[in-house]
Amino acid sequence: MNENKVFRANARAQLGGGIFANNWLMALLVCFIHSAIMGAISATGVGSIATVLLNGFFMFGLARVFLQLIRSQKDKIDVGDLFCGTEHFGSLVLLGLMHFLFIFLWTLLFIIPGIIKSYSYAMAFYIKHDHPEYDWKQCIDESRRMMDGHKWQLFCLDFSFVGWFLLGFLCCGIGTLWVTPYEQAARANFYENLKALYDPEIEAPAEEAYDPTSETVEE
Repeated sequence: MNENKVFRANARAQLGGGIFANNWLMALLVCFIHSAIMGAISATGVGSIATVLLNGFFMFGLARVFLQLIRSQKDKIDVGDLFCGTEHFGSLVLLGLMHFLFIFLWTLLFIIPGIIKSYSYAMAFYIKHDHPEYDWKQCIDESRRMMDGHKWQLFCLDFSFVGWFLLGFLCCGIGTLWVTPYEQAARANFYENLKALYDPEIEAPAEEAYDPTSETVEE
């Protein structure tokens, strides 16, 4: 399994290497649209229920956007990929609902079990993307299997973006918009590398030479 610094380096390169690169800006637009839609829905009278029901649909869309990006299947990000799950809408709603329900129930046992389980199920929507024939239980069970022994690494990967988000908040909060695509791309790289460990027919992505100075976001 590659180190987290490799996932971040890969993510930056795939996004174009700088925060004003075309792919980075398009990824930012995708994340903004997703946040805006979910925010607008949550503001309605049935916001909480609708947000839970639609969460799976949009999480699937985000998974597709960033998997397409890191697999270089498109020259540029297609915003329409965020809405690509219409064909599997019913199964995605169910997956999103069960994903939320399981984490919620574990959280009732105190916060820590809920956090742990959220990482156990973190790969469910990527798995659904690669195996649309899977039902909700197969996606969650496979995510649990893949994440066994890797939850801490993904937690550390997420935690490594805390400083970037704090810096973004200092820029009137606008800067966080640029960090979200960076984190999403790094997570997609994490999944891709993890998937290779469980499928011998897939060659694990090669590690890139790590340059410490590359941790600074360039224009």
